[in-house]
Amino acid sequence: MKWGATWLCLLFAAVLVSALGVVYSKHQNRKLFIELQALQTQRDELSAQWGRLQLEQSTWAAHGRIENIAAQRLRMQLPEFDSIVTVQP
Repeated sequence: MKWGATWLCLLFAAVLVSALGVVYSKHQNRKLFIELQALQTQRDELSAQWGRLQLEQSTWAAHGRIENIAAQRLRMQLPEFDSIVTVQP
């Protein structure tokens, strides 16, 4: 009977340690899932910001805008057709 009680105590301790391991594992899983969701949200926000920045860049680099700035600020103008010289090799 003494061995039976010893085995029973050992098995109880093993079950208790196993249960604590499961609880810890579940807790870690929840923490990592929350972190994953936060990172996915951040990724989505950064992706949207990247799209806005690309749109802004294309707006700033538009040919019409550059042509207007060249004409207004630098007083540039298109050359007359007869003043264009073609360079031959």
